[in-house]
Amino acid sequence: MSGFDVVVVGGGIIGLSVAWTAAARGLSVAVVDDRAHAGATHAAAGMLAPVGEVSYGEEALLALNLAAAERYPEFVTKLEVCSGADVGYRPTGTLVVARDLDDQAQLDELQAYQQSLGLAAERLRARECRKLQPGLAPTVRSGLLVEGDHSVDNRALARALAVACENARVCVKLDRATEVSAGVVRTSAGEVVRGDAVVLAAGAGSGAIEGMPPEVAASVRPVKGQLLHLSGPAEPPLLTMTVRGIDAYLVPRRDGRLIVGATVEETGFDTRVTAGAVLELLRAAYELVPGVAELSLTETVVGLRPGSVDNAPLIGETSVPGLFAATGHYRNGILLAPVTADALVERLVTGTTPSLIESFTPLRFAA
Repeated sequence: MSGFDVVVVGGGIIGLSVAWTAAARGLSVAVVDDRAHAGATHAAAGMLAPVGEVSYGEEALLALNLAAAERYPEFVTKLEVCSGADVGYRPTGTLVVARDLDDQAQLDELQAYQQSLGLAAERLRARECRKLQPGLAPTVRSGLLVEGDHSVDNRALARALAVACENARVCVKLDRATEVSAGVVRTSAGEVVRGDAVVLAAGAGSGAIEGMPPEVAASVRPVKGQLLHLSGPAEPPLLTMTVRGIDAYLVPRRDGRLIVGATVEETGFDTRVTAGAVLELLRAAYELVPGVAELSLTETVVGLRPGSVDNAPLIGETSVPGLFAATGHYRNGILLAPVTADALVERLVTGTTPSLIESFTPLRFAA
């Protein structure tokens, strides 16, 4: 039996960010996870896109996403210094494009909504889009340039966080958490790990842990996403910035890799790669950037996003005293990692909940 100031259940991007931030504030920290920085973290594309992915009725979430994007450069700088690793942060912007009249109508609607919220996005003609990204298909009709939507290499980010946690003397227990309660985490190996606070950051699997409070167990579900990894020459790159269509997105890496995603499937804990998804993603990518046909298909990936009832995260204290949630981030886990960690650790250290996360209390689902 061992004791810590904070025990984090889950070693994905959220859990590791919380652990590293807490350790930096002088707390003793343990992370419990038998598959650290795997799961949804491993399967993500790494988009940091609060403006391009804005959705109707999610203004509170937009404010959180924008705050996260604003502090991301500082987060990256600190992490790269602490880990000595490059996390592949690319502040090159995102281009959202329309291929036909139906796409263009959706793009018009998106731009109108962005403008109503005061968000920055520049409309481009077809020729301007292809000048910016020559690899685009000649059929592209128009686009929206969102300079504030960036990307990061999610796998490099997770590796850097693991090193930073190790350097900060975070204790990582490679074991599966089977039960949680106030101040206690039990593992599949029979170990009891005690903490003054326990943070639930187990993603889509949160509800499967015994003792999970009902506002978490009943509110977080898996949402399947399939992605493709393509590979080509780093120079000249096929794309220099993220390109989004209505049906797919393409996120370039500096080494010539190209991430194509992603499906959204309500199929529970199904982690099969399906031929239909591969076909649809390749077709959508080819219609946007025909040059993908010359790349190698190097990996197919399935991730289970932790969706919530209202598509917003659960951040803060649960109905069990001393038990906190940091889950339900859905499509925004990579983006929201630093702001979630900062706000939650502030609550742990000072006892005061930052106003930025008040709307995302797990207790909104307590009824």
